Order: sequence, then C-alpha cells, then structure tokens
Amino acid sequence: MNIFQGIAEIFGTSDYIGLMLSGLGKTFLLSVCSALLGLILGLIVAIVKISYPKNKKALCVPNAICNAYVSIIRGTPVALQLFIMVFAIFAIRGFPLEITAILTFGINSGAYVSESIRAGIMSIDKGQTEAGRSLGLNGIQTMRLIVIPQAIKNVIPTIGNELIALVKETSIVSMVGLIDLTNAAKIIGAGDKMADYLVPMLVAAVFYLIIVYAIAFLIKFIEKKLRRGERS
Repeated sequence: MNIFQGIAEIFGTSDYIGLMLSGLGKTFLLSVCSALLGLILGLIVAIVKISYPKNKKALCVPNAICNAYVSIIRGTPVALQLFIMVFAIFAIRGFPLEITAILTFGINSGAYVSESIRAGIMSIDKGQTEAGRSLGLNGIQTMRLIVIPQAIKNVIPTIGNELIALVKETSIVSMVGLIDLTNAAKIIGAGDKMADYLVPMLVAAVFYLIIVYAIAFLIKFIEKKLRRGERS
C-alpha cells in the first residue's frame, strides 16, 4: 500500500477517521486546559516572587515554595512527572486520566510561564507603578490594572511558544494509555487492514502542523490588535 492509498484508506474508513478526530479532540482538550492552568499558576508564582523583596516576612514561606516548585519542575522531565502523577499521586481507581494529564502539563507549564511573566513584569518601567499609586490605587490594584496588562502584552509571543510546545508535549500521554492524536495513529498503524505505521503517523503530523500554525496565526493576530490599540 502506497502513501496515497493509505491516506485514502484512513479518510475513507469511518472507524479510522473517527479515531483520529477523537484523538485530535483529546489533544486539543488537554492542551487548552493545561495552558489555562499553567497561565494561572505562572501568574500567581510570578507575583509572589516579585512581591517577596517588598514583604519578606509575609511571603517568606510562599516564596520558598514557589522557588522549589520552579526548580523541581524545570529540573525534571515532563514524562517522569506524568508517571509520578499517574502511578503514585493519583493512583486512584477510577480517577480520570485526563484530569491527571491536565494537572501534570498545567503544573509543568506554570513553572516556565511564571519566569516569562516575571520577566515581563520586571520590564515595566517603575514609573507606571508610581503613576498608579499617585492615582490612589493600592499595590494590588496597581498590579492588576496597570502592570499585569502591560506585562502580558510583552510576553504574548513567549506564552504562544509555550502553548505550541505544550501541544507537542501532550503526545506522551499515549505512554499512560490515553488515546490522543499520536496514540490514535499508533492504533491505526497496528490494525490488520492498515499494518503500516508511516501513513497514520504522517496524517497525525499534518494535524499537529495545522494546530501549531493556527496557534501561531492567533498569536500574531493578537499582537497586531494590541499594537493597533497602543497606537490609537
């Protein structure tokens, strides 16, 4: 069976294309939910680490936890983190693997996003904070209304790259039994009718490319909109 026949076989067989689309949906779900969780965690960690020098007594323990979190997560492979979460921490009968995977990738992503957001916040001129305080805003209001919105603009490309990396990283969930896009291609390739891994893997690669280019297009669109807003 040549490549074109194999592609026609996949798209012409309801079971095959159904499995691929189901795996694509699972990959998309894991990526989006993990990215949102990572963004929330990253923002919290970044704010704690930036606020620590001004309030060392109150934030001593949270800052130590955040530093340990970032060091451990960035210093260990995400596959190892997934195995620990699935087979140790959440080794509970009936506990959804999807939730475990989302927590794993979200926690992993948060460690990287936190450093990007921290760098973005640090890049904002101190005059912006002083201007907010002169308007009667407290520290939290100044951070929420003035500093963070500007920092997010600066780190959007970095966050976009993290999201793209996250989409590709989710392919390792096949090692714990989840049927994502990669695992769907593997199952089809092992089938009696197909008996060829190359074609379904190529189809899966095309789906991944479509997702990645869609994310890249969205990031560029958001950047352009924000630049127009600044000029206006």
